[in-house]
Parts: sequence; structure tokens; C-alpha cells
Amino acid sequence: MAAPESRLSALPPGRLVWWGGAALLAAYAVLWATVAVDADLLRQLWFLPGVGVIGAIIANTSGTGGGVVFVPVFNALREHGVMTLSPLEVVGVSMAIQSFGMTMGALRWTDRLYHQPAPEPLHARVRPRDFFTVAFAVLALSLPAMLWTQRFTQFDQQDVLFAYKGFSIMLGIALIASTWTVNLARPEKERLERVDLIVLLLIAIPGGAITALFSVGIGELVALYLFIRHYPVLLCTGAACLISSISVLSGVIWHLEAGTIQWEVVLLAGPAAALGGFLARPIALWLGARRLKTLDGSWIVLSAIYLLWLNWG
Repeated sequence: MAAPESRLSALPPGRLVWWGGAALLAAYAVLWATVAVDADLLRQLWFLPGVGVIGAIIANTSGTGGGVVFVPVFNALREHGVMTLSPLEVVGVSMAIQSFGMTMGALRWTDRLYHQPAPEPLHARVRPRDFFTVAFAVLALSLPAMLWTQRFTQFDQQDVLFAYKGFSIMLGIALIASTWTVNLARPEKERLERVDLIVLLLIAIPGGAITALFSVGIGELVALYLFIRHYPVLLCTGAACLISSISVLSGVIWHLEAGTIQWEVVLLAGPAAALGGFLARPIALWLGARRLKTLDGSWIVLSAIYLLWLNWG
């Protein structure tokens, strides 16, 4: 582990991002060359790049995953007759778009991990060991759960949605409350505590299953929990973005096999999501931990309420 870490820390700032960006650009070029598209539909969906940028900025400042934005938007478009995607297609398209946006965000946060400035008062430096322990310990359980759910299980999506979003609302409210009360003047945690790792492992399996159903879940739960426990933004958001990126890159494979991806949507929103993922990190750092946590908690609560209202009855 030490050797790869030392090689990453030796890279100039931004080098990892540009290498990853080049790989995403190559993947995008391959899609344009290989998938069939409807030119008329592309023109009708002219607004999707804006959705991609905004969604990816929100997703990569909070670590919650772009589906927190894309799923409500596509559901609303379907309900209003603008674009008809089945619930399964919404998940597939969301995962494909996030493969660009969350991957760029994960690259940006990982690059920051190896080029951290001196922390300000009450803030803490993130250890690479803690960052990757959170990410890969969670993925070790959440990925099998997500892949198993995609292939072998059937759930009532509406029942799961109500339970999951109800839980998200409670976490979002707890995040806002803790930010302005117990964590207001308390120093950030400098090291990952064992009890927190245990809790993350406990939420990994249900979080992975939820991700299979809605394209979001595990990243949101990890980010919210770590925020509430008052870890640095880099650990909360960065690790959650890395978890979300690997999850959607793995999960989109099943949707490719099942043919559930509307490629016109991905070709329009994918590069915009990558741009949003690139812009998100400096926006998050500019906001600062307190405002970022307040905005993230508010978004989680409001978007969850909207989704529950949309699916009521």
C-alpha cells in the first residue's frame, strides 16, 4: 500500500485528474462511435446538459451520488410527458451519467487527498489510510449486495423508496441539527474511529441493495453519517464520491447487458456531468464545512420529500 500511495503523492497537483479525464473522454468518443442515436430526440433533450452539470455539482459536493438529482428529474419528466423512461431505465441512465460525473469528482477529491494544505483551526488533515479504509471496506460489502440485487432479487420499489427516503430525511435533519449544535465549535476528528467503521459496514449491505434499485444509496448514507460524526469534508465527501463512482461503474454493466440505457440522454448529460464533477470540489471548499453541511442536509430532506410526494399513491 505504501508504494502506490507514495507514487500518487509524488504526482503534481491535477495530474491524476487529467489522466482520468483523458480516459473518460476516450470512453465518450467510443460511445459516440458505437451506439445508435436518434437525432430528433437529441434536439428535443437540449436541456439535459444543464441538468448534468447541476446534478454533478450537487452530487460531488455532497458525495451523495448524482441520482439524487437525476432520478427526481427523470421521474418528473416522465410524469409530465416530456420524456418517457421506465423506472428501470431511469436507474440505468442515471448510473451511466454518474459514471462520468462521479468518477471525475472522485478523481478531484483523491487528488486533493495527496495535496492537502495545512488545516485551519478546528479542521483536520485526512490520512490516506482512513480515506481508502472507508471506501474499500464499504465497497467490499456494498458491491456484492448491489450486484446480487440487480441480478437475483425482486423488491417492491415503492416500499423501499419510502423506507429509504424516510431514513434519509431523518439523517438530513440530524446533519443540520448537529452542524449547528454539538459540532458547532468542536474540532474535527483526526482519525477514523473503530465504532464508525463498524457502523459503515452495517449500512454497506442495505446501501448497496438500495443503490441497485435507485442508482443512489450507499454514497449518500456514508457521506451523511460521516458528516454527522464530524469528520473532515475531504473524508466525508471524497470517500463517498469514490464509493459512488466504483458502484455506478460496476452497476452500469448489468444495464448494458439488459439494454435499459437511453443513449441520447447519456451522450448529452455525460460530459456535462464530468464538468460538474470537475467544478464541485472547489465549490465545496469555498462553501466551507458548515455551509456545505447545511446545504447538503437541506437538499437531502427537500429532494426526499419531493420524491415521496411524486410516488405517493
